[in-house]
Amino acid sequence: MGSKFSQSVAAIALAAFTLASCGGGGGGGGSAPPVTVTPTPSPTPTPTAGCGLSARQAFAKAVIDEWYLFPNDVATNVNPAVHSSVQSYIDALVAPARLLKKDRFFTYITSIAEENAFFQSGSSAGFGVRLAYNAGTQRVVIAEAYENAPALNAGIDRGTQIIAIGTSAANLRTVSSIVASEGTDGIIAALGPNDPGVTRVLRILDASGGNQREVTVAKADYALDPVSDRYGAKIISEGGKSYGYLNLRTFISSANPQLRAAFLNFRNQGVTDIVIDFRYNGGGLVSTAELMGDLLGRNRNASELFSRTDFRPSKSIENERHFFTSQPESIAPTRIAFIGTDSTASASELVINGMLPYLGTNMTLVGGNTYGKPVGQIAVDKSECDDRMRVIAFATGNASGQSDYYGGLASKIPNSCAAGDNLALQLGDPNEPSLRAALDFLAGRSCGAPIAGIDSRVASTGRAPGEARVVQDMLRPERPSAAQRELPGLF
Repeated sequence: MGSKFSQSVAAIALAAFTLASCGGGGGGGGSAPPVTVTPTPSPTPTPTAGCGLSARQAFAKAVIDEWYLFPNDVATNVNPAVHSSVQSYIDALVAPARLLKKDRFFTYITSIAEENAFFQSGSSAGFGVRLAYNAGTQRVVIAEAYENAPALNAGIDRGTQIIAIGTSAANLRTVSSIVASEGTDGIIAALGPNDPGVTRVLRILDASGGNQREVTVAKADYALDPVSDRYGAKIISEGGKSYGYLNLRTFISSANPQLRAAFLNFRNQGVTDIVIDFRYNGGGLVSTAELMGDLLGRNRNASELFSRTDFRPSKSIENERHFFTSQPESIAPTRIAFIGTDSTASASELVINGMLPYLGTNMTLVGGNTYGKPVGQIAVDKSECDDRMRVIAFATGNASGQSDYYGGLASKIPNSCAAGDNLALQLGDPNEPSLRAALDFLAGRSCGAPIAGIDSRVASTGRAPGEARVVQDMLRPERPSAAQRELPGLF
C-alpha cells in the first residue's frame, strides 16, 4: 500500500498510513474517541518557511485544502489570527465535518519525533498502564499493565484499583475527592505529565480486593511489547479441541515478527479456530493490518481483495487495493471470534471488516460494539518544526464494498455476542467473560445476546455476585500524546 503512495507523492512529506486511535479534544473523561490510518513515508525536502505560529497555521491549512477527504465540509473564512494555537485553528476549519460525525478529532498536529518513536517500537514514557474509570463507583482501575514498565515492576497489574494519588504520602487525595472538585480531568492532572522521573505515591487495592497499600512509582521510558509475553499468544485446549488466542495491543512495526511467530505456532499446531482480542486496540499502521490479513489468508488467492483505500476524487491516483498475499506463516481459519469494545478502532476495524466477506457467519464480534472509524489519515511533515499534520484523507472498505460503519461494526456482523470485560481476571484467562463467550462461539455453543442495542462500555470490574454492572471508560486527556491516541487510557 505504501509503495504506490510514496512514488506518487514523493514531493511532500508523507509518514505512514495509520488507522489508529485518536483520543482527545473531548474533555478528558473518556468522551474523546480513539482512531487513525497511515502508509510509509517518503522523504521530503526540508521546507524553508519559519516556525512561527502563522507559518505553521498556513502549513496546516494547505494540507487540509489539498488532502482532506471531505473538502465540502471545511469551514471558510476562518481567521487564523484569532487562534492562539495550530490545533485550535485546525479544529475551526474542520468543525463542519465534526458536526456531521465524519471527523471525530482525527485531524490534528503532532510531533514527528514522538510519533515515529511510538510507531517504530512503541516507545513511550509513563507508568505503563491503561486506566479505566467507572463513573458509577468513581473507581480508577488498571485495565492492562505493560511488561518492563514501572507499574508492573511495582506489582500493579490488571484489576488493581487506584484509591488515592499524591506527590508524597503526606498529600494523598482520594480519587472520589478529586472527581468531586475537578472531574476526571483532575485525575489526569494528579497523575502528572508523562515525563521520565515524574513520581507519584499511589494508594492501591490489589485485584483480589484484600490488600491495600501505598506504592511510590516513577515514570520512565519503556518500549511497548505489542504482543504480551505473558498472555499475548497462546493455545487454549478445551473439550478435546485446540483454539488459538492472540491479543494484539497496537499495530506498530515491532508487532510484525511477533504476529508471524504466533501464526506459525498456530499453523504448526493445526489450529484453525482463532480468538483475536482487539478490545483495547485503537489502531495503528495499515501495513501491519494488511500483514495480519495475509496471515489469515492461507486459503485465499491473489485475486481476492482484503481491503481498499479510496481518496477524494482529486487524489484518486492514490487509491490502493490490497489483495491477500499468503505468507509462510499463514493459516486458513475455519472460525474467528474477534473481541472488541468502543476502544477498538481503525486498523483493528479494518482487519475485522476485511475478513467478513470470506467468513460470514463463521466469524463473530464478542464483547461490545467497536468505535466506528472507516476513514484514515495520511501524515504530512513540516520537518524543521517537528510538526506532523495528521489529516483524514481516505476511506477504507472491504471486498463487498462495505465502508460505512461510523456506528461501529456490530450491526454489520450477523451473529455478534455481547459480553463483559472483567478486570479482576487476567487477559487470556478462559474464564474472563469476553474470552469465555468467544470460545463458546468457536465450540458451536450459544455465546449470548447480540451486541446491537447494548452499551459497549458496560463491563464488570470484579464485582460481587448480584452487583449491578456499570459503565466504565478509558481515561483520556484532552490533548493526548502519540501513544495515548493509539492506546486510549495509557498513562
